[in-house]
Amino acid sequence: MHSGRRFSLREVVYWTRRDIIVFAVMATIPTAIYYFFEVKWLVIPWVAIGLVGTAAAFLVGFKNTQTYARSWEARQIWGSIINSSRGIGILFRDTVNCDKAEVQTLVYRHLAWLTALRYQMREPRVWENMHLKSNAEYARFYKVPEHEIPLQDELKKYLSSDELSYILKKKNRATQIISLQSKHLKQLKEKGKLSEFDFIELERMLTTLYDHQGRSERIKNFPYPRQFATVNQMFIRLFIGILPFGILQEFGKLTPALGEGFIWATVPCSLVVGWVFHVMERIGEATENPFEGNANDVPISNISRTIEIDLREMLDETDIPSATLPQGNILL
Repeated sequence: MHSGRRFSLREVVYWTRRDIIVFAVMATIPTAIYYFFEVKWLVIPWVAIGLVGTAAAFLVGFKNTQTYARSWEARQIWGSIINSSRGIGILFRDTVNCDKAEVQTLVYRHLAWLTALRYQMREPRVWENMHLKSNAEYARFYKVPEHEIPLQDELKKYLSSDELSYILKKKNRATQIISLQSKHLKQLKEKGKLSEFDFIELERMLTTLYDHQGRSERIKNFPYPRQFATVNQMFIRLFIGILPFGILQEFGKLTPALGEGFIWATVPCSLVVGWVFHVMERIGEATENPFEGNANDVPISNISRTIEIDLREMLDETDIPSATLPQGNILL
């Protein structure tokens, strides 16, 4: 998540500089043919280009609306995880009739669930976009914690060695950590350290956490429909490709008054218009996967750290980790 006022023009240009070069070449070739070889028929009626541009703009608007909805839903899910985590934290502290060490075990196991979940959310998918050169280059301005520190090193802060060994053998580790939590609560109830009513309430909270996890996994594992993404990209590329031929026709009408050299204004004009459409399409593409580790992600690492600080302060601990800070205005 970008935590500054806005992305600067320099950042956006740096992000799209390769595409700018391609657009400049695409506009220069037909203009040079038109100017040097006087191939005057090398034009396309502006009406046809306008129709393609209208369709492309409609699809870009639709995609950006839907991808923003995916991103906002992901933020709502993790906002709910914050609230549920605080709720289960006070229930552990105030309803379990055990010593502080056992309450701490329950709280730390919840932190392990958060850790496992955020690592699962950062796992790459084939449809995600972090492999693109522009995104990979921009990622040099920040570091993704889940890509820097192994999961095992993080989980061992919160789980016993036996539980850690057990969880690392599982495929969906977050799911199995909540399962361990439920088994522990059942044992406490059977020992009389947890009332029947409190046990039911805590089990309900665990079910709610499963719901948050499932909704988060749905966004992670089901991409923006590929048929819409494919057609959207094809239409944008088609529009940018034929744009210079339409501008050639319009600027060619002005050359008798402004001189033959005016036709070269086709290049910057095509470049600017094509770049605007391309950036709108790229923004939607960069927003559609809110957990992949790019600059527009939902900051699940920061949210998890916030929850950890809150829960450990509930236990009156003093060795509290510091809040995560933005790196180059990017908060993850």
